[in-house]
Amino acid sequence: MANLESIKTRVIRTSDAARLYAEKRAEDLARAIDMVLDTYRNGGKVLLFGNGGSAAEAQHIAAEFVNRMVLDREPLGAIALTTDTSNLTSIANDYSFDEVYVKQVKALGRPGDLAWGLSTSGTSKNVILALEAARQMGLKTLGMAGRPGSKIGEICDHCLWVDDDVTAVVQEIHLMASHIICEAVERELFGGKADG
Repeated sequence: MANLESIKTRVIRTSDAARLYAEKRAEDLARAIDMVLDTYRNGGKVLLFGNGGSAAEAQHIAAEFVNRMVLDREPLGAIALTTDTSNLTSIANDYSFDEVYVKQVKALGRPGDLAWGLSTSGTSKNVILALEAARQMGLKTLGMAGRPGSKIGEICDHCLWVDDDVTAVVQEIHLMASHIICEAVERELFGGKADG
């Protein structure tokens, strides 16, 4: 049988991180919600990207916007730049893995859109380069990272930090924060009653 104490310790670690996030980062999260709302109210779309688990989270968030989170409503424009294997592999092969998101941001991004980069470490070069390109093009930029102080915070209009350095905990809090953003955006734009 699995070690019950280690299971409890792990769950408590994420629970404590979530509690700290609520206490310390609620205003930051509210600002991120406003950024996404402003994007959609002005006819923009959201471009999401990251690596590994953060790539999966980018896809997850895009699906919540395009399909639905908790309300039956019209789709919202969101693209996960992590999903087109032909683009990803051709850019990585012909140029560099560092450019896999830059080229997509340049091709798909327009002023008024929001570039949302996820990097658990806050130092992922391909995410940073894409966010820098997005800012130069007139897109708003939102970052998600672990402990404050990494490069991503220097280049984003706004960054959502998680005060932890365990990759899994950071990603779990990122997902929670993303769900909160999606729910708030739906309610603000479409009203109505959630399904639970």
